[in-house]
This record gives sequence, C-alpha cells and structure tokens, in this order.
Amino acid sequence: MADMYRKRATKTSVGVGDFAEPAPRLWERLLNYLFYIVAALAIGGFIYYLYSFNKLLLIFAPIYLQGTLITLIVSLLSVVLAVILGLVGAFGRLSRFAIFRWLAIAYVEFIRGTPAYVQILFWFNGVGYIFASIGFDPYTTAYQFMTVLQSNSFMPDNPAFFNGMFYGIIGLGVNCGAYLTEVFRTGIESVEKGQSEAGFSLGLTSRQIMRRIVLPQAIRITIPPFTNYFITLIQDSSLLSLISVIELEHQIYAFALPQVDPNNKLFLFILGGLFYLILCYLLSLLARYFEARFAVAYD
Repeated sequence: MADMYRKRATKTSVGVGDFAEPAPRLWERLLNYLFYIVAALAIGGFIYYLYSFNKLLLIFAPIYLQGTLITLIVSLLSVVLAVILGLVGAFGRLSRFAIFRWLAIAYVEFIRGTPAYVQILFWFNGVGYIFASIGFDPYTTAYQFMTVLQSNSFMPDNPAFFNGMFYGIIGLGVNCGAYLTEVFRTGIESVEKGQSEAGFSLGLTSRQIMRRIVLPQAIRITIPPFTNYFITLIQDSSLLSLISVIELEHQIYAFALPQVDPNNKLFLFILGGLFYLILCYLLSLLARYFEARFAVAYD
C-alpha cells in the first residue's frame, strides 16, 4: 500500500521547471510578426539608400575609415589616462587623509561642473600657451624621443595636428577621469565590508585585500558604467576637430559642408553617423562579453 501511494505521488508531483510558459496569444504573435516585417523593411530601405549613393560611398568611406582610426586611437589613449586618474581620484575620495579627499572632490566637482568644450580649449590654448612660453613643444619633444628610438618616420608631418592630439588626449582623459572617479569609488564601496573583515581575519594586509578581494568584484560592477563613459568619450572626441585634429567629425564637416546638393550633404552626415554607430556598438558588444565572463567567474 505504501509503495502504491509513493508511485502515485511520484506521478502527480510536478517540479517548478515542469511548468511550461503560456503560449503567446494571437495578437502577440501578430505584433511580433509586424515588428520583424517593419524592421526588415527599414533595414532594406536603408541599404537601398546607401546603394543609391554608391559613388559617394566608394569615395568617402575610405576617408571616413581613416578618421575613425584616428578617433579610436585618441579615445583609447584618453581612456587609459582617464582610468589612471579615476583610480587615483577614487582612492583619494576613500583616503583617511582629509587633504586627499578634498583634492579629489575638487577635481571631480570642477570637471563635472564645466563643459568638455571649454576644458579642451583650456588645455590647447591656455596650458599649451604656458608650455610654449617656457620652451616646451610636444611635437619637438616627441620627435626627438622617436629619433633616439630610430622611429621618427612614424611622426606626422603636421606639428599642429600632433599638438592638437596631445592636448586633446589630456583634455578628454582629465574630463572622463572625473566621472570614472565616482564610478570606481562606487564600485569599491559596493563590496561588502564583511569580505574585507574576513580577509583581515585570514591575515591578509590591506593591499592584498584590495587587490585580491575588493578590486576583482569592483571591476565586475563598474563594467557597464565604464562602457557608457567610454562611448561618451568617443563621441566627445569630435570636439578635437576644433583644435586641428583631423578625426572622423572633422572629415564629416570638411567633406559634407561644401556639397552643393543637399541630398549629398545629408548622405555624408548620415554616413559619418553610421561610422560612429558601428564603433560604439562594437564597443558595447565587447563590454557585454566581458560582463558575461566576469559573471561566470563569480557564479
């Protein structure tokens, strides 16, 4: 008798995973089909639009690609500087010394309270003028350094372009570093203090706890906002066209504005925006990949 009841219970018992999701209703299926149809038509229409300007596409796409490469180089160098400043600022905000905390707060509030446009002009015209008055020229210094390495052939022929990149990278890095300061500080503080206390109980030092326990978890938390600010930095790199940096935005204006036909002008602006979209979307995919990898590591 007990075996019979046990078999019945086994047959009638249903686990949580045995419940199937309800089938979509008819109007939901129709709405999904309508979405796919509209999306396919939109993509097809955009491809046809690009094809209708195939001559301009073949002429200006390689030029825009060169500008995209300059934009990517400037953005990568700027984000390296921003990460360094962001980490220094975050540790300053978390420091036990009041002077370091206040210096970090002043840096963050001043940078976040002023436009990036003004900051880049400040570095190029203000700081650049001060450096030039004391005899420092970024192009000459870099050229001499590359000469020592017997690689000065890699230097660009236009000193104004190099100097613009030099001060532009500093300006973008300093600007983004202020935002990353808060991102890193929030990521570090979000790690439970109990884990640090457990590390102390195991005999670990503060540096070991920060390096082996806190920072790995903080990096996982800060990947999404870090990616957002990196994408913003790529878009803000267009401001360097104001200081003689021939990047993507500079080439878009240089080739679009002289166009007499408004349709050609609009196409070149759309084509430039497409290059920005592809660059930022690929970066988003890369960030999702790293986010998934870190999520698997901590599951």
